[in-house]
Amino acid sequence: MAHRFELRVYYEDTDLAGIVYYANYLRFIERGRSEWVRALGVDQARLRAEQGIVFAVRRVEADYLRPAVFDDVLVVETGLVELGGARIVLDQVVWRGEERLFAARVVLVCVGAAMGPVRIPEGVRGLLEGGRARSAGAV
Repeated sequence: MAHRFELRVYYEDTDLAGIVYYANYLRFIERGRSEWVRALGVDQARLRAEQGIVFAVRRVEADYLRPAVFDDVLVVETGLVELGGARIVLDQVVWRGEERLFAARVVLVCVGAAMGPVRIPEGVRGLLEGGRARSAGAV
């Protein structure tokens, strides 16, 4: 089962047509990823402060399937697909009840202070591996 993060659509998330503005789905899945790593026990602020390492988005492949609207309660599911030396591939899906609204495959890269790729530390790798069985099957 994928990690699940619930959120509500606010007026500020919508456009003139009253539907969620397309770029806001990227914000929603960012929150889902942050909560996913937190739930796995990865402290991103501590990782940056102590080792100078952060996770940066390298690529997003997204499908907008159905619109969300003001006051909808959405769930972002996040699951690990692949864990490489410096790369993390995730599937993320945004649901409204049983309706699949948005799906994305996201590639993250672990980068150091010089913003170049660095290997994911073994301790962090072990924690992230715990998210593998929770794949969301996005795209």
